Amino acid sequence: MARYQAILAYDGSGFQGSQRQANVRTVQGEFENALRTLNWPARSVILSGRTDTGVHAAGQVVAFDLEWAHPADTLLNALNANLPHDLAVRSLSLASPDFHPRFDAVSRKYRYRLFCDAVRDPLRERFLWRVHPPVTQRGDFLTQNAGVFIGTHDFAAFGSPTMPKGTTVRTVTQSEWRQMPDGEWQYEVRADAFLYRMVRRLVFAQVFLAQGRSSAADIQRALSKQEKFPAGLAPAHGLTLVEVMYGSNDPI
Repeated sequence: MARYQAILAYDGSGFQGSQRQANVRTVQGEFENALRTLNWPARSVILSGRTDTGVHAAGQVVAFDLEWAHPADTLLNALNANLPHDLAVRSLSLASPDFHPRFDAVSRKYRYRLFCDAVRDPLRERFLWRVHPPVTQRGDFLTQNAGVFIGTHDFAAFGSPTMPKGTTVRTVTQSEWRQMPDGEWQYEVRADAFLYRMVRRLVFAQVFLAQGRSSAADIQRALSKQEKFPAGLAPAHGLTLVEVMYGSNDPI
């Protein structure tokens, strides 16, 4: 019996989140179904973290134990042959017997994508949040203010703890926006860990600011004093888990 680690990519549109739940379609559930076709004997795989309903991933990390007498690339192909079209194993390798995708991770990176348009665009809106009024009506507020989240802060105003009575302190090492040539805006944020819905709250707060509905001081007060910030979440379909890092190297 050996432990394997794999990187999963999925279109979250058709999943009720990553974590297995009864009677609904989830990433974990579909992956475990594929493993069972290969005589996998265990009851549960281990994910690096959970993504909510509608959230996508390019770098979800999963670990599982399996008796497999062939090279790892044949296991990757066998799994992909049994996975649905919106879920794939992008890479796979042997791992140390005690590897834990969640507890061994040192950072996680998310990307949020949006565009500004007064008119609906169904094709772009599958993976991007359509925002109107535009985020540029107060100049370059997105890029100017994103850095306020960098550092160690109590993010209680921007998310919920991942366990009862858990800490809401997180350390953010990257928080930046960039505008693409086609007008798309991308927000990338990296931290040691994230609260539930933290990235979507951070995006909402920054869009709210850029549209002139709040001030930079409101965000600062929410960070420093945990004051309430106006309720709201950026939609899930604009969010992607990009990668999970382990030490100074990629997970695989």
